[in-house]
Amino acid sequence: MALSNSTATAVQAPLKALWTRMEARRVYAQPFMDLILQAQTVHRRHFPANEVQMSQLLSIKTGGCPEDCGYCSQSARMPGEKLSASKLMEVERVLAEARKAKDGGATRYCMGAAWRSPKERDMEMVVAMVEGVKALGMETCMTLGMLSPAQAIRLKDAGLDYYNHNIDTSERYYSEIITTRSFADRLETLDNVRQAGMKVCAGGILGMGETEDDRIDMLVTLANLPEAPESVPINMLIPIPGTQLENAAPIDPIDFVRTVALARVMMPTSHVRLSAGRTEMSDETQALCFLAGANSIFVGETLLTADNPGEDHDAGLFRRLGIKPEAPGAAG
Repeated sequence: MALSNSTATAVQAPLKALWTRMEARRVYAQPFMDLILQAQTVHRRHFPANEVQMSQLLSIKTGGCPEDCGYCSQSARMPGEKLSASKLMEVERVLAEARKAKDGGATRYCMGAAWRSPKERDMEMVVAMVEGVKALGMETCMTLGMLSPAQAIRLKDAGLDYYNHNIDTSERYYSEIITTRSFADRLETLDNVRQAGMKVCAGGILGMGETEDDRIDMLVTLANLPEAPESVPINMLIPIPGTQLENAAPIDPIDFVRTVALARVMMPTSHVRLSAGRTEMSDETQALCFLAGANSIFVGETLLTADNPGEDHDAGLFRRLGIKPEAPGAAG
């Protein structure tokens, strides 16, 4: 792909099926303007230039999680003050919140529970939530921890469109953040979801003390799955007091944008979502992320337990940038 500057040439995506770290690093490390141009060019081949898909996320069961994820305030193992564990939300309350989200412009409704994996006694209510949200005409997504093949099939049969299960970081760095489940466990759940016929939502978190190579390796893992995830959430760590990562140094915004751009180049047909951490981003950083190929956000005031920009702020930013919400049914 030729750039507007005739003396520069963008680093080409590999023609073969699998990416290597070296190939991905060459894309990531090229001059920033060249990387952004390449990512925006790839983006426009596969998506409308000025549309962003809007999802909303609801915590249907908060706190008391037995995992030890170093970034999460919902962990029962967190050394600091813990969130009180709640019961699974009633189905009708979930559907009432989904109706509000739809009225606010969300086309996908995501439901998250702080579990290692769902217990069989909870599956009936979870299935009813999926069926109810689906009946509203919205896309459905859930994140419930690890899934067995049978649970994945049951959720698919209920009408679940997407299952979110982030790999969080590179395989090398993973054990520095989480010890209660392995990187291989994460990949096994993604495989169970894919085998059941659902779409995959999988990404990671930046700013946890990882290196550039860790960020690149995380994306190489996702891009080299048998099928790349249809949605790739890119989170910016929100350091929460009391967690292992409460004193983590923030990621440089330009490095964050570079990672978004690399995700777009490596996974051209995936929705790349700006997820947690948007409250810590300037409008200018978010604008650069959209230029780099991000085309999905969470709307609403909270993401599970973290703050999120309000609808008025997002609407104002979209208006200033000339962005409009993606139409229902257009999301991949």
